[in-house]
Amino acid sequence: MKRVLIYGNYIKSSHLQYLNILAEKLKKNDIEIFFYGKFLKLLVENFDFSDDYEYISETKELKSKKIDTVLSIGGDGTILNSAVLVKDSNVPILGINLGRLGFLAIVEKNKINDAIDSLLSGNYKIQKRSLIKLISEPQVFGDENFALNDFTVHKSEAPSVIAVHTYLDGKYLNTYWADGLIVSTPTGSTGYSLSCGGPIVFPGSGNFIITPVAPHNLTMRPLVIPDDSELSLEIEGRTDSFLCTLDSRYSKISSNYKLILKKADFLINIIVFEGYDFTKNLQNKLNWGNDKRN
Repeated sequence: MKRVLIYGNYIKSSHLQYLNILAEKLKKNDIEIFFYGKFLKLLVENFDFSDDYEYISETKELKSKKIDTVLSIGGDGTILNSAVLVKDSNVPILGINLGRLGFLAIVEKNKINDAIDSLLSGNYKIQKRSLIKLISEPQVFGDENFALNDFTVHKSEAPSVIAVHTYLDGKYLNTYWADGLIVSTPTGSTGYSLSCGGPIVFPGSGNFIITPVAPHNLTMRPLVIPDDSELSLEIEGRTDSFLCTLDSRYSKISSNYKLILKKADFLINIIVFEGYDFTKNLQNKLNWGNDKRN
C-alpha cells in the first residue's frame, strides 16, 4: 500500500481527532495521502486543517494517480458515496465507522491503527459486492446510474399509492400498488429493504430483492430473484411526479420514463479482515442472541 485516498462527506469536530490519527499513522508508514476534493475543501474551510494535500475528484484521477486503497471515513452512507467515485477502477474500499450501525464500515474509530497495520501486513481479504444498474429513457443520473445498496421509486407529491407495473425478463410479474418499490442488492438487504420487511441476504448470493413499501395488497410480499434477471418498470399514479433514487442520489421522474434494472458489469471491492464473519456481524449489529429477559 503506497497511495491512499481518504474519502469523507462530513465530519463532526469531535471526530476530527480520528482523522488526524489516521493521517499520522499513514505518514509514519511513508504512505502518500490524497483526499477526496470536496471533503478536503470542507475540512480546510471549517477546521484548522492543512491544505497541503493533493486531492482527487473524479474516477479517472483515481486511476491516473494509481491510488491502491480508498479509506472511507464516516459510516455506511459514506461508503455508498465513495463507490460512485471508485466505480469500475477496482480500487478496494475500507470503511472506518464514525457513524452508528456500520454494516459496511467495519473498522471502529478506536481500532484505526490496528486496521492500518493489518493492511500493511496483508492480513485482509477482498469481498466483491455486486451493484444494480439503472437504464432509463430519458436518462437519469448520467454515468452515475448504479447503486451498491438499492434502487427505489416512491410517491412524491400525492398521498395516494402509486402503481408499479413490473416485468421480469420481459414477462409480466406483478403490479405493486404501494407507497413505493425497492430493488436491493444483497449489500442493501440490511438497509431500507430490511426496514420494509425484506429478507437479509448474504453477500455473494447472486440475487436481487424486490420489496414493496407499504403495499396496499397484503399478498404483495418481498421477492428474491436471480441477479442475472432484467427488471422493467412502468409507473403511474394520480400525479405524474415520482421520486427515483440510487443509494443517496435522487431525481424526480414522470410516468413517461422507461426504467430497466439489471446487474452492473463491474463489482466493488470491500476490504474485510481475517476473521470477519457476516453472521457475527449480524449478531453484533442487530443484537441477535441477546435477550434482556433471560
